Amino acid sequence: MKKLYLLLSLCLLLLPSQVGFAQNTGKLSGVVQDDTGIALPFATVAILQTADNKMVTGAVTDDAGKFELKTPAAGKYKLRVSVIGYAQLDTPPFDVSGTEFSKNFGKLSLKQDTKVLQEVTVQSMRPTITSHADKLVVSVEGTALAAGNTAYEVLAKSPGVFIDQDGNIQLNGKGGIRIMIDGKLTYLTGKELQNFLQGMSAENLKDIEIITNPSSKYDAEGTAGILNINLKKNTLTGMNGSVNIGGQYNGMTSYSSGANINYKKGKWSSFVNADLSRRVFFRNAAFNREFNTPETSVRFNMNGRQEDIRLAPSVRLGTDYDISDKHSVGISANLYYQTFDSQFKTSTFQGNGDPALDSLITATNLIDGEFSNSTFNAHYIGKLDTTGTTLTGDIDYVRITNNADSRFINQYAQINGDALPRLVLLSSDNPSNFDIFSAKTDFAKPFSKDTKLELGAKASHVVSDNNLMFFTDAENLRIPDVRRTSHFIYKENIYAGYVNFNTKLAKKWSLQSGLRAEQTVGKGNLLTTGTVFTRNYLDWFPSIFLLNNITKNYQIAYKYSRRISRPRYEAMNPFVFYLDPYTYAQGNPNLRPAYTNSFELTQTLKNSYILTLGYSLTKNFIAEIPEQFTETRTTIFQQTNVKMFKNMNANLVIPVKVAKKWEINNNLTAAYQDYSVEQQGNTLRNQQFFFYAQSTSTIQLPKKLSLELNGVYQGPLAYGLYRISGMWWVDAGLKRSFMEDKLELALNVTDIFKTRQVVGAANYNGNVNEFDQYFGSRGIRLNLRYRFTKGASFEMKKRNTNLDELNRAGGNN
Repeated sequence: MKKLYLLLSLCLLLLPSQVGFAQNTGKLSGVVQDDTGIALPFATVAILQTADNKMVTGAVTDDAGKFELKTPAAGKYKLRVSVIGYAQLDTPPFDVSGTEFSKNFGKLSLKQDTKVLQEVTVQSMRPTITSHADKLVVSVEGTALAAGNTAYEVLAKSPGVFIDQDGNIQLNGKGGIRIMIDGKLTYLTGKELQNFLQGMSAENLKDIEIITNPSSKYDAEGTAGILNINLKKNTLTGMNGSVNIGGQYNGMTSYSSGANINYKKGKWSSFVNADLSRRVFFRNAAFNREFNTPETSVRFNMNGRQEDIRLAPSVRLGTDYDISDKHSVGISANLYYQTFDSQFKTSTFQGNGDPALDSLITATNLIDGEFSNSTFNAHYIGKLDTTGTTLTGDIDYVRITNNADSRFINQYAQINGDALPRLVLLSSDNPSNFDIFSAKTDFAKPFSKDTKLELGAKASHVVSDNNLMFFTDAENLRIPDVRRTSHFIYKENIYAGYVNFNTKLAKKWSLQSGLRAEQTVGKGNLLTTGTVFTRNYLDWFPSIFLLNNITKNYQIAYKYSRRISRPRYEAMNPFVFYLDPYTYAQGNPNLRPAYTNSFELTQTLKNSYILTLGYSLTKNFIAEIPEQFTETRTTIFQQTNVKMFKNMNANLVIPVKVAKKWEINNNLTAAYQDYSVEQQGNTLRNQQFFFYAQSTSTIQLPKKLSLELNGVYQGPLAYGLYRISGMWWVDAGLKRSFMEDKLELALNVTDIFKTRQVVGAANYNGNVNEFDQYFGSRGIRLNLRYRFTKGASFEMKKRNTNLDELNRAGGNN
């Protein structure tokens, strides 16, 4: 059946490519480019009568800078080519003998108009949102949303996006989102990813692509979709860039600083971005657990405070070299390092109804560690002909290390009794390493203005080495604890190939369809026990997108894709990780990949008002599930395959212009979440209607001041067996520009009313597991940024590479 489906899909893809090759002998054609040989899309090409400069007809160049015009009646004419930022070009006059006359003008080069570029300043209060067949594009360059904010904050205010209680990014009520920068996956996860995005100024952002149903050219990994951050391209020769510094206080003190420098000379284009930040994290937490049977009831009431301090320097650098106007090569590196110091102090009351046996457990968990992520990329971009045929190639190597030394200090004391306090000291060393090698190539061939075929292949090799060494500390001796010690190595190869086809079916209909195949071969080895398990499976991932341009201002897009979410490497380590005397985390070597079928209908009105209706069904959804054991009074947290997860969602984007200098962005998301979980022989259901509303006001004040107010309501939501209560919060920001907008000062206050409290529970089978946590979300932040520019405009080529294996190595959420 799979082979028949593949054959039918390939026939569907290739059939339209035979349409539209009839030659038009009466046409005027050519390619518009800048003086460096880079194509200029959306340039206006007009046919003028030489006698009176009266325009006869005109056209706009396509993405490759090409144009075609029907030949006018016999006469004498010239072409006039114009585009914003470039000097106008008139061709020499030419004679047309009749409608069968044809002429190819070859390459028409326009020169930069630096005077125009210096005088034109584009200002916008809110981002524009453009709907495409397979994605939404939120343009943030030059908007008030970007001023003084970070990439993390801008993502949080994008349509359908919200941040969960752990700081993870979710889309339309679903986890498993992948974050990319310029088409390349970020190589961080959890707090490291959050710190990285918080250290990235939003003023370096061009736009954000929200891809809820990725096409086959993207890796199939990720059940919720992709958020791709496109950075601004360097547009000036010589040297230019910016420097910034900022500080924040939320009960603890943090700071960030950074600089980015771009340099262009001749055929070389280079950049360096450097950041240094001190990030802090704290939480005040209360946990309540009850283990109930018909005969007994034992309860634990825990209160604790966690404080983390992370010092994180990072450097991004790269250079591109134009071999010719058709071929370029380049290298880049992303070096991220972090030291972290964490302490979590808890006090736990344990009671079972008999006051004489009540006890108090005081625990202090201390973790010191280092994290590093070194990513290297070499790439090639080639234009193989004048029709827009391209070939790209990427080779990546990633080295991730994470070394954590932990100490667990536990003191047991009986509240009403004669038993002496008992002190237990434990410690662990947990070095883990990941080596990732990846190579990929992509080929694109346009057959006409509206028809394009894309092909690609990718291979990756991953080695994960996780060594957990546990000790019992007594009288200054570290005695190995073989029960908790484990050494797990996992190796995996993934081989992938895809075909993707774009064409126009009719005047108002366009199609993008594709098919991707991925072969996964993995082997896990638990060295401490000799346990070995293997993985070997081939999967097919179709995608199809139909776009109906009903009118110029109203479009409907129909989308379908199939996706996969493979287990994180460390989650398959079958040994137990100690958290506190009654709480453990355990790996699961039996984890299976999760598969999602996703359907969407998106309606767009005037490129501003957007309504998206979606439904997804995930089998074997991977979620953290707590399981309570009454006999031992312990709770074990484990990544488990949820039998099924259904999600129905609707997202509405409504911008409102209140006045000339006051605009409001409104984003509403509603979702129905339905989890089916099998636990201890029972099937448990967790269903929840989820509602999320965000309204952001941007107000331009006198004297170059701008004010931003952001209000959010997040309704109750479900995740696995957890149910999280609703919450709301309000943020505000004020920005002032100086020195002809070269210097900006921004002041931001978050969670003004301290209402962002995370309260939730997972109460099942008569047991109670409840929590109430505050993560220090209320704070004040001050940022200062200075920009410097010098030189003439040029366009740096955009690279689009993708390295997905880093997600599961701690590379992405």
